[in-house]
Amino acid sequence: MRKSKLYRYRSSFKILFWLALLVSYIAAVLPQEMAPHIGSLNDKAHHILAFIVLGLLMRLAYRINYWYALLLLLGYGVCIELSQLWIATNRYADINDVGADMIGSFIGLKLYKYLRRVL
Repeated sequence: MRKSKLYRYRSSFKILFWLALLVSYIAAVLPQEMAPHIGSLNDKAHHILAFIVLGLLMRLAYRINYWYALLLLLGYGVCIELSQLWIATNRYADINDVGADMIGSFIGLKLYKYLRRVL
């Protein structure tokens, strides 16, 4: 079986994945006025963008089944919202954010499939 060219960068992708996971969680639980702003994007766009990156990096870093990766990312999105509900100050949980997380996860995981074909 031929290994993808992406395989040789797997350890770098692991570092990037965990860094992205940490940064996204910190940004999600920081008080609203301290949270980073990315241009003029709205909250749902931030969620979609973050989960595109997380989904893509997860599959690049680990040999993980598509559906299992989607389930893990869904759990992470729910975990963020529960943290905003119970832990974070001046943050509000929103079920629509979990929907945006799933859209971003789906796009990121599909991007991985595309990259595998191209490379």
